[in-house]
Amino acid sequence: MSLISLLIALVAERYLSSSAWQFNTLYQRYMAVIKQTKLLANYRRSALVSYAVIFIPVLGCHFLLAQVDNALLYLIASTLILIVCFGCMKTREVYKSYLQSAFKGELTSCELHHLQLQQDKNIVNMGFGQTMVWLNYRYFIAVMLFFVLFGAAGALFYRLLTTVNESANAQSSAADVEDDNSEELVIDDGDDGDKATQQLLFWLDWLPVRLVAFGYMFVGHFSKAMPAWIDNLFEFEKTPSQVLVSVAQMSEDFMVDADDFTAEPCLLVKLAKRTLLLFLAVIAVLTLTGIIS
Repeated sequence: MSLISLLIALVAERYLSSSAWQFNTLYQRYMAVIKQTKLLANYRRSALVSYAVIFIPVLGCHFLLAQVDNALLYLIASTLILIVCFGCMKTREVYKSYLQSAFKGELTSCELHHLQLQQDKNIVNMGFGQTMVWLNYRYFIAVMLFFVLFGAAGALFYRLLTTVNESANAQSSAADVEDDNSEELVIDDGDDGDKATQQLLFWLDWLPVRLVAFGYMFVGHFSKAMPAWIDNLFEFEKTPSQVLVSVAQMSEDFMVDADDFTAEPCLLVKLAKRTLLLFLAVIAVLTLTGIIS
């Protein structure tokens, strides 16, 4: 049933553009409820409370689905959750706007779109195409892997954890700006919770990123990317995004005009799509052979 859910969700995600189907919309509503709860309102101050904020909806999802006895209803419920967890409409819109500006030769607009995406997702020191590679992993392939391994609750857990981290980074950045403009030093009480969730996400991404990087190498320039993949295989200092991007870049040849702002993003996005299809094919084979259900 996992394969059926994945196929339906991948198709539906492109067409269900309403805010009601966007994960960030539901996340903002959930955070509004959390802020009204005295016990959890300051969840960033404590690692334990931060974990509680993440695991409460995940455990609720797991136990609710466990109560569904009908296979068809279970499939529908799991697929709906997966559709919500998949993708990010805002990222897709920024990508389209970037390409439109690039085709028109509006390079300043391209830079603004790039900056907007970096700020929204708290990504620094990455080209636009590299950013799209990382977000394709985070919003599609990683969610897909967690869904196959741990069900709808697993997909919800990963997406919620990444969103909590993105939100924490955004709030920390805003606090840093306020501190720079203030004569007094303000201590951020949220460090413990933020660091705990960031560390958890780092280890959760460690193995999947290397598997996905192998996928990039497999569908791309294998011999050229192999040294980069081996060099990063047991690398613990680099962030998961740096590992994935370094292999992805070596998996594609960039024989393009340096002034062409569409070349790198288009090539890397096509490479990312081929990698996603590769993992979907692997999941299909494992499902048909009965290794996974």
